[in-house]
Amino acid sequence: MRERLAYDMPPWRPPSEAYSVLIRVTRGCPWNRCAFCIMYKDIPFEVKSLEEIEQDLRVAREIYGEQAKRLFIGDSDSLVVKSTFLVKVLDEIYEYFPNLQRVTSYTRARTVANRKEEDLRKLRQHGLTRLHMGLESGGEEVLKMVNKGLTPEEAVVACKKALKAGFEVSYYVILGLGGQELSRVHTVETARVLNKANPHFIRLRTLIPVPGSDIYRWIEEGRFKPLITRMILDELITFLEHLESSSWVVADHISNPVYIEGRFPEDKEKILKELYKIRSSVPESSCPTDQLLL
Repeated sequence: MRERLAYDMPPWRPPSEAYSVLIRVTRGCPWNRCAFCIMYKDIPFEVKSLEEIEQDLRVAREIYGEQAKRLFIGDSDSLVVKSTFLVKVLDEIYEYFPNLQRVTSYTRARTVANRKEEDLRKLRQHGLTRLHMGLESGGEEVLKMVNKGLTPEEAVVACKKALKAGFEVSYYVILGLGGQELSRVHTVETARVLNKANPHFIRLRTLIPVPGSDIYRWIEEGRFKPLITRMILDELITFLEHLESSSWVVADHISNPVYIEGRFPEDKEKILKELYKIRSSVPESSCPTDQLLL
């Protein structure tokens, strides 16, 4: 009987990378302080050796076949490593999978903002095509509160530098992240930042307070009031009303109360019309979003 093939896969990936080859270049998160996140809480950050990565690529090729068209690099911030090392990794990736059409990676926006433009161009030239970055919020108060380690200005700079280097950029936003107190700031300022940044993709998530996270503890202590479903819909609508970027906007995650997908500004009016209908059918006393999944 053939031995089961296994290798060191990234523990997390975006929904859009569901059918991609998964390759882990780093383990954990070099920041690992965000109040809403426990994804890498117990994983010490480290950069894997080129030998480890090559071994994973060999096994992955046996699993996926060299005809694979897409590949995703994990964990949370592969661009934090030296560009010379990442170039070697990219070259190895294309050696094992010569038919790839898309190679993407998680990275932190601050990391990209601090990168030299020539380094970003080199990574793009060696086949890295799309960057998945967490904006989460464009509100400065919100970013400070959740200890994101990012300013609104850095988020704009990161996106513009990545776009200039030739990357596709996917920015992530978390609905409800400001709680009830900062809801308006969160939605309006996030739209403002994205209007300036103008990424290819805007991907929406809804805050689900997870046990072990700071936000979960804040809720238990009465320091953070989560949004109920009706409020999340209000946030989503307000955000989209203020959004003027030319981006593909997607709410495709299980955390979201509704699914939306469309090109802005072309589909803006149609999507908002549907959301107005949905909101009118949701009672004011709808359940808190932290009870939707847990």
